[in-house]
Amino acid sequence: MSDSDILLVEVSDYIAVVTMNRPPVNALDRPMRNRIIAAFDEISERDDVRVAILTGNGRSFCAGADLRARPDLSVKGAFHDHNRATRETSNAISECMKPVIAAVNGSALGAGMGLMAHSDIMLACEEATFGMPEIDVGLAGGAAMMHTLFGRSTMRRMMYTGLRLPAAELYRRGIIEAVTTREGLLPAAMEIAREIASKSPLGIRYAKQSANMVVNMPERDAYRIEQNFTMALAATEDALEARTAMLEKRKPVFKGR
Repeated sequence: MSDSDILLVEVSDYIAVVTMNRPPVNALDRPMRNRIIAAFDEISERDDVRVAILTGNGRSFCAGADLRARPDLSVKGAFHDHNRATRETSNAISECMKPVIAAVNGSALGAGMGLMAHSDIMLACEEATFGMPEIDVGLAGGAAMMHTLFGRSTMRRMMYTGLRLPAAELYRRGIIEAVTTREGLLPAAMEIAREIASKSPLGIRYAKQSANMVVNMPERDAYRIEQNFTMALAATEDALEARTAMLEKRKPVFKGR
């Protein structure tokens, strides 16, 4: 399998479906990480994409890092280089200028759960499981990502024991949007994607920037940032079209400017 085949990108009706395709479990090695980074950087700049869906082929979403692709400790700087690529794999998703929907079709473990956690909206099929098994393979880490999903006790239990949770439990805790059948997962993600794609692409871009920026800001500063975004958006053709369409009771036609 060539590097170009390990990640598939299909675009239709302003929706990009990004599919991890590295059997048997879509584990992350350096070529896979590079492809993910490149794909979401490209999606950020594509005018024909307004929203992306990230999913996996087979019975696994992503089982985490490929243990056969660990850095060579005898090579100075190799681990730092590996860690940088690891960080940027998830950052490419969270920093993508378009919303990313994770359609988790199976196990999402370690760095695989990190891919989901850095997405904007998360769904999973009934068979999906989630865990941070680093403790069982001589590794550590995950707290920076996991605390965005789980409370203090659950996060630490998962890190200390390798506990895996089913999709139904994440749904019960309000972490993911929906649990579907395996067959219904992609259609459910597509339904959300189509709704997002129907909105002003400029408005969605500002909305994602706002969602990313205000999380760790004091409320006063965060609200000021959002007001500044609203001022900038209000001066665009898309904003005028949105208001006009609302008054004329018709669907807006957005041009992205």
